[in-house]
Amino acid sequence: MPRLRRKRTALPELAKDPKAIINPSDPSEYKGNWKKIFGNEQPIHLELGCGKGTFISQLAQKDKHINFIAVDKYPEVLVSTLRKINELQLTNVRILMLDIENIADVLGPEEIDKIYLNFSNPWPKKKHHKRRLTYPSFLQKYKSFLKPGAEIWFKTDDDHLFADSLVYFKDNGFQEIYQTDNLHQDDSVDNIMTEYEMKYSKQGIKIKFAIFQYIPDTDK
Repeated sequence: MPRLRRKRTALPELAKDPKAIINPSDPSEYKGNWKKIFGNEQPIHLELGCGKGTFISQLAQKDKHINFIAVDKYPEVLVSTLRKINELQLTNVRILMLDIENIADVLGPEEIDKIYLNFSNPWPKKKHHKRRLTYPSFLQKYKSFLKPGAEIWFKTDDDHLFADSLVYFKDNGFQEIYQTDNLHQDDSVDNIMTEYEMKYSKQGIKIKFAIFQYIPDTDK
């Protein structure tokens, strides 16, 4: 990910909007309470690493019967997401400024029905693999708040991350229900493109995509 240009106005703009939650000092205020926060009983979907919000805003506009949490740690990208959802007058999105490492601190058991992982940092060096959002330690965090049968939708342009992630999911209680190494040639998937996806596609890079379902181990 290219280095972000810091914007002094980004954080104050987020802080003024009740749809934005900034580094909660008391995570327990949110954990297990997201349906109350949204004010309804609709399913909740989570995008980890939302970027500038093109994907989540289009998805939320299309699926207004779903609530969405858009997570990133950079105010500069989150403010772009916030502006997009406000332009579309969407009430079914909340912006969460948080290091994804701490995501399990703010989500309670079985609160989330689906996770989107779009073009996460591939962290190619082996010593950095543990930072990947598909790495086993992260998958274990997700299990703490996913409903049984919940899905993770994973997109990447990186061949090595994709191949390694297929193994991570398989070894950590997730069942693969779909995969392709060329998403844009498959008309069966109702795909919404991210900013990175548009960029990579123009360069002729194939987009890898897979869907995994969380199957709890009932023997434990």
